[in-house]
Amino acid sequence: MRRLIISMCFYSFIFSTAHAADSVFIEELTWVEVRDAIRSGKTTIIFPTGGTEQNGPHMVLGKHNVIVKHAAGEIARRLGNALVAPVLAYVPEGNLNPPGGHMLFPGTITLPEEHFIKVTEYAARSFRVHGFKDIVLIGDSGPNQKGLQAAATLLNKAWAGSDVRVHYIGDYYHSATFNKWLRSQGETAESIGTHAGIKDTSELMAINPDYIRRDKLAPGGDFKVTGVNGNPARASVAYGKQGLEFKIAAAVAQIRKVLGGR
Repeated sequence: MRRLIISMCFYSFIFSTAHAADSVFIEELTWVEVRDAIRSGKTTIIFPTGGTEQNGPHMVLGKHNVIVKHAAGEIARRLGNALVAPVLAYVPEGNLNPPGGHMLFPGTITLPEEHFIKVTEYAARSFRVHGFKDIVLIGDSGPNQKGLQAAATLLNKAWAGSDVRVHYIGDYYHSATFNKWLRSQGETAESIGTHAGIKDTSELMAINPDYIRRDKLAPGGDFKVTGVNGNPARASVAYGKQGLEFKIAAAVAQIRKVLGGR
């Protein structure tokens, strides 16, 4: 029996090690594995940005980070030639003094836009040093979009004439398909909302339901009091799976279009 247990543990270790080496997330790989992946043709790197912000009394502050990591991993797997950088959890979330935006709620962390752009820029510069040719920027939060686009413009201008490009993939966030689909399911614009309503809550629920406080699900009411716009009580795992598929598919389609034959 003891020999059987030891044998089972050994094979479990071998399996888990092999699985880790196949990961698309560079934070789960060694530098040797990243080097070899680049040499084998995985020269696209996805830089996902999330945020640390209030999401109502029913949803954890890391919502965007969880969602964008899940989505970026699936995007990379579908592309087949991409890896995923660690999620940037510090993004513009509102003013500090006086507090504004999501900074009205405890736990939110904000970063001035110019610093967000600079962090994105130097992450991309790091990727270029190691041989990545296509640097893909996706953001799961609205305030991320302008800064990501600015960083892409800045770097493409600086690297004009080289074989490295930075791609801001706005379709990941801006696609209206999920809203239209929810309306086709009988949901109203008021229930769908704009923050911590049906969409965000459903997507996180589909990835990790432990991050949802089901006893706190309720219509938003006064946003400045609850931090919610919409009715998260209407959220569901089925809605979340569909919403994630919409944004993943939109990103993959845009990435393939901008990469062309690369």
